[in-house]
Amino acid sequence: MKKVLLASALTALMSTSAMAENIGVTMALFDDNFLTVLRNGIIELADGMDGVEVQVEDAQNDVAKQLDQINNFIASGVDAIIVNPVDTSATQAMTAAAEAAGVPLVFVNREPINVDSLPDSQAFVASNEIESGTLEAFEICKILRSQGKAGGARAYLMIGELSNQAAVQRTKDVHDILGTDMCKFIELIDEQTANWSRDEAQDLMTNWLSAGEPFDAVFSNNDEMAIGAVQAMKAAGLDMGEIVVGGVDATQDALVAMQAGDLDVTVFQNAAGQGSGALDAALKLARGESVDKKVYIPFELVTPANIGDYLAKN
Repeated sequence: MKKVLLASALTALMSTSAMAENIGVTMALFDDNFLTVLRNGIIELADGMDGVEVQVEDAQNDVAKQLDQINNFIASGVDAIIVNPVDTSATQAMTAAAEAAGVPLVFVNREPINVDSLPDSQAFVASNEIESGTLEAFEICKILRSQGKAGGARAYLMIGELSNQAAVQRTKDVHDILGTDMCKFIELIDEQTANWSRDEAQDLMTNWLSAGEPFDAVFSNNDEMAIGAVQAMKAAGLDMGEIVVGGVDATQDALVAMQAGDLDVTVFQNAAGQGSGALDAALKLARGESVDKKVYIPFELVTPANIGDYLAKN
């Protein structure tokens, strides 16, 4: 009788182990406020599920390191892989490696260059970047008009990593809005990359300020750069009530800056929602279920008028 019970217990244990699903996750980098929220969205959803384990690795902004992590995941027998790509123009090799091994793969947040040719076992979960820069730029345009500057305004534009699809699209969004009849009164003095970095943005803004050009607004591809620009302007003694500053992501730091009157516009990108959506898609693909090739989590405009709705989301 004891042998039967022991055998039954062993069978149950083996069955449970066989049902466990292991998901490998490689993030572009850990040292990033937005990506930390996204990563936590994956982990928290997995923690609430029975039999789902995630292994999360930091690619440290190194494309080769990230591809090695993907190959290691494949070798270890994971059921699916989630990738937040370091370089969105280098994702074809990642797709090829996972497809050749028969391992489902989900790109998250940063749009892979091959997004329109992903195999059936792969998907992309993010927010539509056409919305992000458009919402930011149009709101800045409206604010400048409300300030009586429709006769002419001047602005700077801070761009994220040039290899990143989000930076490219958000920059295009700004140009598209400034090309409309309603907003063509805004002249871009200069636009340069600050690589998503607060420190680099502070240095860039300091350089711009040294040129002595009058300006009315700063467009930024993300909140970190917007905050860096604000820090440089405040250090130079500028009145932040006179300059309109916008970013994207609605990070906690950005909301604090908005409450302080330093940031006028940001756009909520649901990082936790993207993370949980990516894990959900990865699990479905691992189970042989169908998933849309592109799963979009909507962007939402955040201003001082509705900031209270977003403080609890970060």
